[in-house]
Parts: sequence; structure tokens; C-alpha cells
Amino acid sequence: MILYLFDLFGTAVFAISGVLVAGRLRMDPFGVVVLACATAIGGGTVRDMAMGATPAFWITDSTYIWVILATCVATMLLIRHPRRLPWYVLPCADAIGLAVFVGIGVDKALSYGASPLVAVIMGVITACGGGIIRDVLAREVPMVLRTEVYATACIAGGIVHTLAVQVSPDTITASLAGMLTTLLIRLAAIRWHLSLPPFALDR
Repeated sequence: MILYLFDLFGTAVFAISGVLVAGRLRMDPFGVVVLACATAIGGGTVRDMAMGATPAFWITDSTYIWVILATCVATMLLIRHPRRLPWYVLPCADAIGLAVFVGIGVDKALSYGASPLVAVIMGVITACGGGIIRDVLAREVPMVLRTEVYATACIAGGIVHTLAVQVSPDTITASLAGMLTTLLIRLAAIRWHLSLPPFALDR
């Protein structure tokens, strides 16, 4: 139940990021909902489709859709000036959602008999796929494809998660270890502005 509540929290946080991008692009309310849904459940939908886990999770549990819709309405009504929020609030909340999504993605992949490598990939897709879809719809280069330590944190967390499963049969401990790894790396990247070196070709 605690993990489920964190999952809903992550869904709401990711939906907020979609709403903020839609607001910056001056989209209408329908566009806001589309971008919020793409960000919040896009990655999990791609994961379920790739693994044949149909119907997708949000179809069997409509709570996710209600959370996204409520988040869209609340964000549009309350957050008119995002810059007035402390700079660290949304990135830190996003880091929590990111860590939870990685853990859920890895867990689901392992439960379907996927190999550790595939489980890590599914964890990354779950956490980052929605943001990629959002940025593509917004005609931007996805953040995970730039130098910021984002997907890298997901990969590290997924590796720790799968290794912990190999060592101990306690799946809850393995999930917590992976999520904590993702969270700490992402928070460190936010705090100290860590980034990967870019690949640049001379003209």
C-alpha cells in the first residue's frame, strides 16, 4: 500500500511537469491533459506494451487517470507563477517519483520473468519514457538525452535492484535499495549540478 501511494504521488508529480510544459507552450486544457497523461503514464504504458502486460496498468486501475485529472485542475488553478516556488521543490519531488517508477518497472519486469538486463531497461523506460514522450510532443530535445544525470540515476538504481534480488529473496529490501540509489544519485545531481560530459563533434 505504501508503494502504491508513492506510485500515485509520482504520477501526480510527473503530471505537474507535463502541465508546466503545456502552460509554457500556451496549450488549451485538452493539450494540458494530454501532456500530463503522456508524462505521468506514458513510460509505464510503453513498458506494459513491450512486455505484453495487457491491459495497461491504468486501464485496470482508473485511479491513475483521476489523479492526473485532479492534478491538472489543481495545477492550472493554483500554480500561476511557478518561479515563486522554491527552486528545489519540484526537482526533489520529481526525484522521488523517478525512484519509485524505476523500482516499479524493475519489479514488474522481474515478475514477468525478464532477465536482469531487461528489467533494468524496463525500469528506465517506466521512469523516463513519459518525459521523452512529453518533450517530443513539445518539440524539445528530451532531457534524458542531454547531459543531465537523470537516466543514469535510473540505470544505477535498476542495477542495484536486480543485484539485490540475486543476493536476497527479500524483494521489498531489493526494491528499497534500488529506489534509494536512484533517489540519492538524482538528489546529488540536483544539489551539485552534476552532468555527464557531452559528445561533441568539431565542425
